[in-house]
Amino acid sequence: MSVWDNLTGQADAIAVFRAAAAPQQSAADAPAGTAGSTGISASSTSASMTHAWLITGPPGSGRSNLAFAFAAALLSPGTPAEDATAERLVEARTHPDLVVLATEGVIIKMESVKEAVKRSQYSPSVGRYRVIVVEDADRMVERTSNVLLKALEEPPERTVWILCAPSEADLLPTIRSRVRTVRLRVPSVADVAALLVAREGVDPVIAERCAREAQSHIGMARRLATNPEARERREETLKAALGIRGVSYAVNAAARLLAIAGDDAKAITLERDAAEREGVLRSLGVEPGKSVPPALRGQIKALEDDQKRRATRSLRDGIDRILVDLTSLYRDVIMVQFGRENEVINRELLVGVRAAAAACATVTTLATLDAIAIARQRIESNVAPALALEAMLVSAIRR
Repeated sequence: MSVWDNLTGQADAIAVFRAAAAPQQSAADAPAGTAGSTGISASSTSASMTHAWLITGPPGSGRSNLAFAFAAALLSPGTPAEDATAERLVEARTHPDLVVLATEGVIIKMESVKEAVKRSQYSPSVGRYRVIVVEDADRMVERTSNVLLKALEEPPERTVWILCAPSEADLLPTIRSRVRTVRLRVPSVADVAALLVAREGVDPVIAERCAREAQSHIGMARRLATNPEARERREETLKAALGIRGVSYAVNAAARLLAIAGDDAKAITLERDAAEREGVLRSLGVEPGKSVPPALRGQIKALEDDQKRRATRSLRDGIDRILVDLTSLYRDVIMVQFGRENEVINRELLVGVRAAAAACATVTTLATLDAIAIARQRIESNVAPALALEAMLVSAIRR
């Protein structure tokens, strides 16, 4: 099984990385210093290896999956058995020559970046390269990015950095000038549905619906396809928006959307948090049901703080997912108003979409889409989500 088999819709990008990771591209051929050229597209035929890559693409395009597939290809020794072992270790994030810099909070901490930079200076222990994957590189503040910049300016000969971000504009210009960029496109609905059927064994009808409703976001499509409760929460969200008939409806709907986002966040984090706590207690030698000794409470408190930060990010992500779903809903309303029903995303709600389209002019629907975009910006700027949602939903009133 190839490391590229679980990717979909990115044939051009895979060709670039496959060529760069080919065994004949030895470490001695990898140039030290700057990447030399920037802005290389996924359709480029260049197969040259470089010390720093940036994978950009919209949410759900598979940036992280492609980054780890590339890392596995770089770390594979070249024999079937050893390649399979390297792939498993990369998948488990335990390969000795792999460093992963990620965050489950709102931003990547400077201490984490400094530790990754320190480890990037080590020589590979078993492979051709030492590989550092930075997920969500856009989550670094400027002074933290400057720490990373220094490492990219003076890279060790056999260290490869792989950064992931939505777009090049999300990173400092000085960082962009030192990486080679590969831009991903949004996979087609058919590609994502086929992946769900092959990887998860999902019924083809459900797979097509989930890929369509997720707008080809691979991670979201997988969650909808494998979690009936998530599908139900999404449908309830859209029905609540379609049912707004006045200001009081908007206020109540905003409260309900927040509750749905909270339920979704809890569903994602609760089980993981419990397993994580159990694992830490077991590693510390604390038996199940026993009280934590005073000397170990600091470690448990640090774990709980990390989990709270993760819950905060998960809630914000949940609210943003709701706003993305609402955008798809009112985009459907406009499609119906323009007589393009065949392009509707939320086909299962077509009756309600038609009613909303008939109840207002196109300019009103456009104003609602603008209000959703403003709400996302306000929440990103730390405006209280309830207030941002209420203001947004007022524009969605249909009488």
